[in-house]
Amino acid sequence: MYPSVKEVIPGEDYILSVVFDNGETGTLDMKPILNFGIFQRIKDYDAFRRVRVGFDTIEWDCGVDLDPEYVYAKCKVE
Repeated sequence: MYPSVKEVIPGEDYILSVVFDNGETGTLDMKPILNFGIFQRIKDYDAFRRVRVGFDTIEWDCGVDLDPEYVYAKCKVE
């Protein structure tokens, strides 16, 4: 079982700061996937900054979301 996303904060250079419900925190670099499919919608930095928590994961108002298992697996936990 993976932890749920509790908080997400957009940072510079397409980096997300993520807080999980188990108390862990980490960073997620979104740059590697910005040129693929639906993720091109958040390539615009203003769109990227409109990130929010949706259910147990990360989503954007333009219809982009991430699988919660992906978020936890790819997050550099601090």
